[in-house]
Amino acid sequence: MLSYNIYPYVPSKVLPIVFAVLIGISLVIHFIQNIRYRAWRVTFWLSWGGAVFLTGWISRAISVHDLENLNLYIVQSVFVLAGPPIYAAAEYNILGRLMHYLPMHAPLNPGRVIIFFIYTGTAVESLTATGASRLAAAKPGSALFHSGGVLISISLVLQGAVELVFMGSVALVHRRCVRAKMLPKNVRVVFIMLYGTSTLILLRCIFRAVQSFASTSGGCSTSYAECGSVTTSEWYLFVFEAAPMVVYTYWLNFVHPGLYLPMEKKRYLDLDGKTERMGPGWIDNRNKWVTFADLFDVRSIWKGKSEESMFWLRPQEWPACETSFALGTGTNVKGKRANNAMGGHGIAVGSKETEEALP
Repeated sequence: MLSYNIYPYVPSKVLPIVFAVLIGISLVIHFIQNIRYRAWRVTFWLSWGGAVFLTGWISRAISVHDLENLNLYIVQSVFVLAGPPIYAAAEYNILGRLMHYLPMHAPLNPGRVIIFFIYTGTAVESLTATGASRLAAAKPGSALFHSGGVLISISLVLQGAVELVFMGSVALVHRRCVRAKMLPKNVRVVFIMLYGTSTLILLRCIFRAVQSFASTSGGCSTSYAECGSVTTSEWYLFVFEAAPMVVYTYWLNFVHPGLYLPMEKKRYLDLDGKTERMGPGWIDNRNKWVTFADLFDVRSIWKGKSEESMFWLRPQEWPACETSFALGTGTNVKGKRANNAMGGHGIAVGSKETEEALP
């Protein structure tokens, strides 16, 4: 019989190890893929999020054998909670790269898309870490416990809202592609992946929000026993947190953006939906700070974009690539990339211009 147990239930000693192994394998694969496809700037957050989430589950696997160790309990709580928001940042980078690939359908500057979502995600991460550490260190009903729960609740609501905005952005670009009949297989696969992974993140947010609100409600005032089954039953954690994130990370192993999208920001898909060209990259001549203040470029929406910025309407100015991800012949693998243009007017593989085109 346990003399003292810091958990609100008798924790499993096996499943934390299982999830740690699964996440660890995926993390190693992501590391290899990032090197192989030279995708660090696009999918770095998958490796970082995997490392944080793995740390959480390893800490939990140790913690469940020492049920009176508060420090271990806090560490596993913070890192398990902190992993998914970092994972989500990978989606934002992928959407930004997809907008660079389809500039004619991007509603706003792809670079600013990434910055908006990443900085919002940073706020979520800060609130989550602070709230988790307070919640884990406090007793139910205490002021510290309540404040920790409130911070986590705010972070989860914020992350859920960001995820809905993200899904709306994906849907907008998707709709524009469908209307323009520019939906080759590689783009379609990336859209499906973004819808699926963002749904998993949203599912996890809903679970954590329900758990957080249950923990900080008036009924959870003296002990965990009064907090409801979502807090006192461990299986909710495995089903709605661990399992979705494992599916999330493996989904991005199997549908890695390095397989379907070019890693050069200047390489875009022509209006024919097949040819890829090396263009000038996204053109935004506004002051740098104005692009931050006006992400959606409201002025252009009202007055229309300048002819210079719509470079995709002048395909004759931009060299066509010999390979195409839209046709399944493109590759980001170092040594196999053939991005030089047809007719001898392109960019030689390994040249300075090619390196500058990288993210």
